[in-house]
Amino acid sequence: MSEEELNDLVLYLLSLATAPPEARAARPPAPDFMLGEGNCRVCHEAVVGRFANTIHAKARPEGNGHSDAAVTCATCHGQGDRHAQNPGDPRTLIRFDKASPASAHDKNAACLGCHEKGLRFSWRGSTHESRDMACVDCHKVMEPVSDRNLFVKQQEMEVCFQCHQVRRAQTQRTTHMPFREGKITCTDCHNPHGTANEKLLAANSVNESCYKCHAEKRGPFLWEHPPVAENCLNCHEPHGSNHASLLKSERPRLCQRCHIESRHPTTPQAAATRFVFNRSCSNCHSQIHGSNHPSGVRFQR
Repeated sequence: MSEEELNDLVLYLLSLATAPPEARAARPPAPDFMLGEGNCRVCHEAVVGRFANTIHAKARPEGNGHSDAAVTCATCHGQGDRHAQNPGDPRTLIRFDKASPASAHDKNAACLGCHEKGLRFSWRGSTHESRDMACVDCHKVMEPVSDRNLFVKQQEMEVCFQCHQVRRAQTQRTTHMPFREGKITCTDCHNPHGTANEKLLAANSVNESCYKCHAEKRGPFLWEHPPVAENCLNCHEPHGSNHASLLKSERPRLCQRCHIESRHPTTPQAAATRFVFNRSCSNCHSQIHGSNHPSGVRFQR
């Protein structure tokens, strides 16, 4: 390049630097700085190593052979450009730990991008969602803890008992559902992600939930016992009781919540109550849930 050409180039560059902004050619916006997953491994090797053993890792292209099902760090955490530039600022990524400034809504949005159908269909507006619960309150995504469903505890009931302490105490009573024995779980009756029914019941009613196991109590019966057909919880405490058969109180007191009249073969006519006799009504009225016997009007057969 000659001296004259060099001078012309310098003058041209100076003119660009001193020109007013509106006279300059508009620069195209710089593309977002996209970090590959290999960049995350540089600092988070241990985390990525634990993640490799989870179900989400198996959804990766190399895990299932489908390139359209790629799950990368950015899928849940967002792009890491700002995090790489300022790793000490927790606001640069969507973090899921308890110290994260991200709201439960933002955390859940990452999960609901994939998990919004099936059992999660009614999550929005559900009891747990309206109380600002995050998916990571119950599920641990980055490393396996439980055998199924990525729970934060080894057992499903231990996850629920983190909040439902009264239910934990009830399972320690004399008679209880076989939670501790591993024969039943909370989700056998409830859908924690939301339902259109009361108490997050998976079935349409309390009785329908009970009938899944206690089909012999479904009926229809020739002689129906109204409180039984109405609601099993009229007499039973489903999570645990200190009385036989998960009853709310001992017989005959349970029965005498409704049957308060005193005229009965076991009651002296002068007595105002028969509580003191401490006899079980079901000694005689054995078919208390209902009877199909032609003479079973009083549930005695």
